[in-house]
Amino acid sequence: MTTAQPGSGPTVRRILLGSQLRRLREEKGISRETAGYHIRASESKISRMELGRVSFKERDVADLLTFYQVTDEAERAPLLALVREANTAGWWQNFNDVLPTWFQPYVGLEESAQLIRTYELQFIPGLLQTEDYARAIITQGSVGAPVEVIERRVSVRINRQKLLYRKNPPRLWVVIDEAALRRPIGGPKVMRAQIEHLINIAPLQNLTLQVMPFAFGGHAAEGGAFTILRFPEMDLPDVVYLEQLTGSTYLDKREDVDRYMEVYNRLSVDSTTPASTPDVLRRIVNEY
Repeated sequence: MTTAQPGSGPTVRRILLGSQLRRLREEKGISRETAGYHIRASESKISRMELGRVSFKERDVADLLTFYQVTDEAERAPLLALVREANTAGWWQNFNDVLPTWFQPYVGLEESAQLIRTYELQFIPGLLQTEDYARAIITQGSVGAPVEVIERRVSVRINRQKLLYRKNPPRLWVVIDEAALRRPIGGPKVMRAQIEHLINIAPLQNLTLQVMPFAFGGHAAEGGAFTILRFPEMDLPDVVYLEQLTGSTYLDKREDVDRYMEVYNRLSVDSTTPASTPDVLRRIVNEY
């Protein structure tokens, strides 16, 4: 039975617990409707539990385990412990007032990922932004928002970056389109500092940084920005994250993930090498 790896956040623990409950239910040939009736809940609640989209009550999980004939304490204990861990609040939940509900699951998945691959077309990725660059982007996208709201959103973005420097950090592999480096967000001074920041962090052992140059012409990822998350838990599939103006999409079907992986692999081959990327960045920063 799979358990959460050290460092896994509550989001992944909920997904793990839900997947285990779904496996146990299916092994017994029990429908979601029947399982829901047993704990005085709806079929849709069982579905949300199994997808890890809601919090869990320990009593509900204990009742479901009994219903699924999991009576051995050695089997029950890890799952019930997972309930308590899954209900632990992540740091980002202190910012619920300024974070869109559709973005909060991503922060939890990002915290738990072992490998993050991202391609950005328009902006420097959030995990690599300076505070001033982040503030400029957030201010532009939050017209009319109070200053305190903007500052709390900036705090979330900067707090997310701490995972790169923690013990056992994830590996971050970034391909940035040259357009994002030449778009003067916040003005020349902010952009110069942002690109210098990229040059300074490029040597990080857990960071692979590449640039998709204009000179290459058309490329595999013209459909837009995307992120692929991989987790240390073998039971969890890779997840593709796509963000829109008012929402987001999470893809975990094998055929969808494979397609994005193919695109990312082509991007990484066609972009600057990690070794040559700092020189490319230095040429660009000198133009600001």
